[in-house]
Amino acid sequence: MDILVSILASGSSGNSTFISDGKNSFLIDAGLSGKKIVNRLKKNDIDPDSIDAIFITHEHKDHIKGVGILSRRFGIPIYANQKTWACCERDLGTIKSNNIKLFDGQFSFGNFGIKPVTISHDSVDPVAYVVKLKKKKLIVATDLGYINQELKKELYNFDFLLLESNHDIDMLMSGSYPPFLKRRIRGKKGHLSNDAAAEILPELINGRCPQVLLGHLSQENNNPKVALITVSNILKQRGFVIGEDLNLDLTFQSKPTKVFNIK
Repeated sequence: MDILVSILASGSSGNSTFISDGKNSFLIDAGLSGKKIVNRLKKNDIDPDSIDAIFITHEHKDHIKGVGILSRRFGIPIYANQKTWACCERDLGTIKSNNIKLFDGQFSFGNFGIKPVTISHDSVDPVAYVVKLKKKKLIVATDLGYINQELKKELYNFDFLLLESNHDIDMLMSGSYPPFLKRRIRGKKGHLSNDAAAEILPELINGRCPQVLLGHLSQENNNPKVALITVSNILKQRGFVIGEDLNLDLTFQSKPTKVFNIK
């Protein structure tokens, strides 16, 4: 059974990931307007009525902006942990009680196994999601101050990984952001740099030629070419061949990625 994946948007202006096994489909986050989410689904020939759930990673607006309207328009259940729900409930607007799905630990969704993993970010109870279907493992891990041990343990043996590559350290430090914001971004509850993303990957590649997507790139403090070159160079220095040992691509803020077919 194949898994279809498309990153509809990734970045500080909005985040959303589409995942489907052909029977059940869901979004991880919906941080664009409802209209934009619908348009990006349609660009990839995905029927918005096919979305069976939205899983929330944390309460920041760039992850929940379209959640409420999509739930109301299409009758979509919303999954979140208790603390995150309490923080974002007011922003989501009125949600039917039977579409509020609070979880505590891992759970099943159709044929998928869903494991929320606690991460380090400046929100109340943020999570990455590990999605399993038979022997396949997909991971959506952005908004990371650093990769803690709980997440690192889950990262091994993946088939598809959306990994934050938020900023280039030199661009951030020489840029226009005020000092307090630079400290926040570089802090343990901030965002992962290109270098930090690149450093973890050599530990994780295991001969399965997995798909890696670099995500949540800062428009102010990063550049797609810089992110890709930084990560590629470190992997090459460690002896990895892009296209043979792993496939490496970028996500976008302005458009969805293609639909990846994880076999």
